[in-house]
Amino acid sequence: MAQAKKIALYVVAVFVLYTIITSPARAADLVQIGFEGISSAAHGVGEFMTQLVS
Repeated sequence: MAQAKKIALYVVAVFVLYTIITSPARAADLVQIGFEGISSAAHGVGEFMTQLVS
C-alpha cells in the first residue's frame, strides 16, 4: 500500500510539473481557482460559526 501511495505521489508531481512547464497561464488559473475555493470554504465556516454564536 505504501508503494502505491509513493507511485501516486510521483505521478501527481510529474503531472503538476508538466502542466506548469507546458502552460504556465493555465497552471496559474488552476492555482487561483484552488485558493478561491479554500477562501470560500473558510468564509462559509466563519458564517456558520457566527450563526451558531448569535
